[in-house]
Amino acid sequence: MIRRTGVFLMGILLAGTAIAQGMPVPRPSAGLMPNPTMGKPLFEQNCASCHGANLDGSEQGPSLLHKVYEPSHHGDIAFQLAAKNGTRAHHWPFGDMPPVPAVTPDDVAHITAYVRMHQRRAGIR
Repeated sequence: MIRRTGVFLMGILLAGTAIAQGMPVPRPSAGLMPNPTMGKPLFEQNCASCHGANLDGSEQGPSLLHKVYEPSHHGDIAFQLAAKNGTRAHHWPFGDMPPVPAVTPDDVAHITAYVRMHQRRAGIR
């Protein structure tokens, strides 16, 4: 319960920060059930070139199977904001991540479900 509360509060904090910076917060369609099976080809097409085919990173981007990307540190909204707006380098020396305009908020929700499934398999919760 405490962990869920922390994740919820982090999401509110990130959303508040995004709003304060004038960034719209992307939202998936109401009622969408994020599906890791749908997220796999979307990840392969839009993310794997930098984050690795097995989510283990590359010379262009970090592994998403690192504890720093656990839900309590980088909530699902962080994935939405990074895809929509890009993000400044803050954990790794790979440079800034550019926006990924080809993905919709629904796509990002499916990609995030795919990433979270692999994180759980790697013991990241």
